[in-house]
Amino acid sequence: MSTLKKHLNRHRQSGQTMRTIKMRAHLNADALFATIREDFGKVLDHRAANASIPLADALMSAFAMFSLKDPSLLAFDERRSERPESLHGVYGVGVIPSDTQMRTILDEVAPTQLRSAFRSVFHQLQRGKVLPKMTCLDGHLLLAIDGTGIHSSEHIGADYCLTRERRDGTIEYHLQMVAGAFVSPDCSEVVSICPELIRQQDGSTKNDCERNATRRFLADFRREHPHLKVIVTEDGLSANAPHIKDLMDHDLRYILSAKPGDHAYMFSLVDAAAERGEVTELILPDEKKAGRTHCFRFLNAVPLNKVSQDELRVNFLEHWEVETRGEEVKVRNRFSWVTDLAITADNAMEIMRCGRARWRIENETFNTLKNQGYNLGHNYGLGKKHLSAVFMHLMLLAFLVDQVQQLCCPLFQAARAKVSSKRSLWERIRNYFHTFIAPSMERILRMIAHGFEGLQCPTYD
Repeated sequence: MSTLKKHLNRHRQSGQTMRTIKMRAHLNADALFATIREDFGKVLDHRAANASIPLADALMSAFAMFSLKDPSLLAFDERRSERPESLHGVYGVGVIPSDTQMRTILDEVAPTQLRSAFRSVFHQLQRGKVLPKMTCLDGHLLLAIDGTGIHSSEHIGADYCLTRERRDGTIEYHLQMVAGAFVSPDCSEVVSICPELIRQQDGSTKNDCERNATRRFLADFRREHPHLKVIVTEDGLSANAPHIKDLMDHDLRYILSAKPGDHAYMFSLVDAAAERGEVTELILPDEKKAGRTHCFRFLNAVPLNKVSQDELRVNFLEHWEVETRGEEVKVRNRFSWVTDLAITADNAMEIMRCGRARWRIENETFNTLKNQGYNLGHNYGLGKKHLSAVFMHLMLLAFLVDQVQQLCCPLFQAARAKVSSKRSLWERIRNYFHTFIAPSMERILRMIAHGFEGLQCPTYD
């Protein structure tokens, strides 16, 4: 029997006495932990064959640190020293490294070797037929892409950090990443995919940039998902001819924000076309709120800019809301986009909603990672080669597992309903993890959702 099957059977048997909630066989925390553990077991070990700590254990320990939302490596090391049993049971870790050992081991791991874990979780979502509920516009998945900072310091840096000289002459070291997540206008959960670090590239004398990192991100994504129907949505900086050509080369559709200040020529063409009566205007009532109407104007096949007008034309959509309260009329939320989707009166509303769903990469992804316990931006360690990138990947992987549970695990949803916030849920999990010997995450979630029945208390000398 494979390690994965043994791991799953152990958790299944441990939960037989607990209150019954129908679980998704491959889309609960313990099943996903086992899948990730199996992928970590395939990562090439850079060390001698007689290394005392298996690489999979070091990777799984670091993943557990982010899964449990430990605020630092020191906090995790204290857990390792004082209460290791649940790390063995829940995350399947055999030998738990110290914080120093973890840094040393993981610094040598190429982050590209962690991509398979993201693919495996995504495959389970496909297998479980979860993704169709997130599709839009003729069966496409909506992929939001954006960059964000993950480290900034005047004092702590590494050779691979980007550098910025301030006006006072001080040097700032910083790191950023390009991240992507499948989003939906009708779903608050996001499905993150493997990120790309913006870092000093080996042999380069210039700082890496978001555009180059995005180009690498797209190439890796399309290589791993060559047939997936995807619409990319991004902010206004992406609405330029070179990037749109990159999207087209990878057979990716797009809905990109466009601002008047950045695309004055295109907006002047649209205004001129409107004066000639060539722009389609549309007014639709809001289905949920009385007194609110949605106003659109759109024009297909308009040049993006003056330089590329003969080789690149896009379809332009503008939207704003009008709220009427008695005699008071307010215009709000005015946005515009360019897309390669042919805009019609029938799909203008859906294109608009997909364009506005781009904010989920900011709100439900970056803000969650920074402000709801994942500690994105905290320096867990830079190392000399890849440590920061490895930690970033493992943090995103832990976030992905949490989002999958939130999306389709009834037990996780029941536990979440018992507490006031996600932060409270993470704190409750850590407390139970510290207090009890937990053989599985299922057992902990059942205890949060339904009480203390069936959980063994630890004994210590």
